[in-house]
Amino acid sequence: MQTHPDGTISIVVNGEHKRVAGGITLAALASELGLVPEKVAVERNLEIVPRSTLAQVVVEDGDEIEIVHFVGGGDHAAAIADDSWSVAGKTFRSRLIVGTGKYKDFAQNAAAVEASGAEIVTVAVRRVNVSDRNAPMLTDYIDPKKITYLPNTAGCFDAESAIRTLRLAREAGGWELVKLEVLGEAKTLYPDMVETLRATEILASEGFKPMVYCVDDPIAAKRLEDAGAVAIMPLGAPIGSGLGIQNRVTIRLIVEGASVPVLVDAGVGTASDAAVAMELGCDGVLMNTAIAEAKDPVTMARAMRLAVESGRLAYRSGRMGKRRYADPSSPLAGLI
Repeated sequence: MQTHPDGTISIVVNGEHKRVAGGITLAALASELGLVPEKVAVERNLEIVPRSTLAQVVVEDGDEIEIVHFVGGGDHAAAIADDSWSVAGKTFRSRLIVGTGKYKDFAQNAAAVEASGAEIVTVAVRRVNVSDRNAPMLTDYIDPKKITYLPNTAGCFDAESAIRTLRLAREAGGWELVKLEVLGEAKTLYPDMVETLRATEILASEGFKPMVYCVDDPIAAKRLEDAGAVAIMPLGAPIGSGLGIQNRVTIRLIVEGASVPVLVDAGVGTASDAAVAMELGCDGVLMNTAIAEAKDPVTMARAMRLAVESGRLAYRSGRMGKRRYADPSSPLAGLI
């Protein structure tokens, strides 16, 4: 073995010239480089050196050596902590709100709520069945002491009827956190924003804390917030349509401009729709028909729960940037 006067030899390791002590083995060379011999593969002068012989093979002057190991195809990010959200001073962990209509019966409704993990359910305010005192009630199946009831004004087409409904709800159960919707007409069930804004102002002045269903318009959303809405609930698509979010741009603009929670309300059809809403930065999603009219409502409720959790986690993780061309996952640096 030829050596320099100082007892070293010249070799090339992964394309870099190095001087190392004469008589060094490949295993010792790997250790000197800060590598674990058992976790690398070595090529010497274009020939693979079996890992079992690394401690016996002596490096020669002029050797060209390649040492490789496995590297990740992506960066590692810090773990995302669990998070919660708050509305009108109340804090919740679940970001899925579910409705209580269209189910086969109260038992199925209760099972779906449990599977969804929801902590809030919307409830319609309707007349008591005075002809049958023993008729089952929702409270017999979904305990309002464990699940927050959110009285809504479903079916109201003017501010007066919506306000009257919520006044009765407050009298019946003391509810101040309510969901306001004032519909424009029966075909589309789109909100009448003039009446909605008027009702919001009156309810807020009376101490209510309205979460307000509205069009997906960032200007209208801001006016509602200024009028006293504690949450903005833009539609993703018409109520009960299952079409999914039709305008992601305006939903994102509402999220960016709001200082109160934003929840997509209406239009969700399947789990991917819920995930999209969360990936846009929404604080939550409200749905009813997508679960209640599924072939298996209880299983769909679980799917929606997972979708909301997944979409939220994706949003908090930070989406990769979109590129016009391909970009390799594995690094080109260190390529043999």
